[in-house]
Amino acid sequence: MNNNVVDTIHAELPSEESPRPAAVQRFAVAAAPTPVPKTTFVLSVAIPVYNEKATVIELLERVLAVDAPLEIILVEDGSTDGTPELLRAEVEGRYPNVRVIYHDRNRGKGAAIVTAISHATGDFLIVQDADLEYDPHEYLALLPPLIEGRADVVYGSRFLGSIENMKFANWLANRILTVAANLLFPGARLTDEATCYKMLRLSLLKSLDLRSRRFDFCPEVTAKVLRRGIRIVEVPIRYSARTMAEGKKIHWTDGVDALRALIKYRFTN
Repeated sequence: MNNNVVDTIHAELPSEESPRPAAVQRFAVAAAPTPVPKTTFVLSVAIPVYNEKATVIELLERVLAVDAPLEIILVEDGSTDGTPELLRAEVEGRYPNVRVIYHDRNRGKGAAIVTAISHATGDFLIVQDADLEYDPHEYLALLPPLIEGRADVVYGSRFLGSIENMKFANWLANRILTVAANLLFPGARLTDEATCYKMLRLSLLKSLDLRSRRFDFCPEVTAKVLRRGIRIVEVPIRYSARTMAEGKKIHWTDGVDALRALIKYRFTN
């Protein structure tokens, strides 16, 4: 396996913004990106990949198009649809700031993210699903509070922004998890606990002793951050849900597991 590592971990943002690609296909309206302060940092992007042959290359291209210094870590989590072969053929060795790590078997989304965190070297880290539900250009909206020192944790809230195609069952599960988080941690005032777009200072993330290995990764992060008394800043993002036919993997049972994790990590490490 060819592990290409970022040669320069810290890079200066360009003095002028480079041209940005047109709005991604899943989003009908392109929002003007929030200008990122020009300073020195690197954002690590952790991408867990499981049976995403149809979307992973397009997703990677969208991430690479973000006008910020990035370290991209894809963790191939035992896919059986040809994704490993695709990554070896079309990704490995082609990008200086992209690394691909392979699990020998499917271990779960949380386990893949933990693997990416262990290899990350940037200043901040965000989790990016390998489908096309979230628009990577939203990174530019999440970064400023971290760069400016106003926050250590920033969540991209779909409920403060816009949502397309979310089924009622998924909407309800998201609302229940958010209400539960706010009840368990008075003062949290979250609007979207279950968002994939959780951007954290990497040093904080590595100190959380994360144990979840499936979709309960997200509530574990939320609970452990809030238990430390760290305020979570939310910014609005856009979201366009995919269907089960398009490869969506989360089920209502994962919502139950997430709720259990919120309760568990409220009272224990």
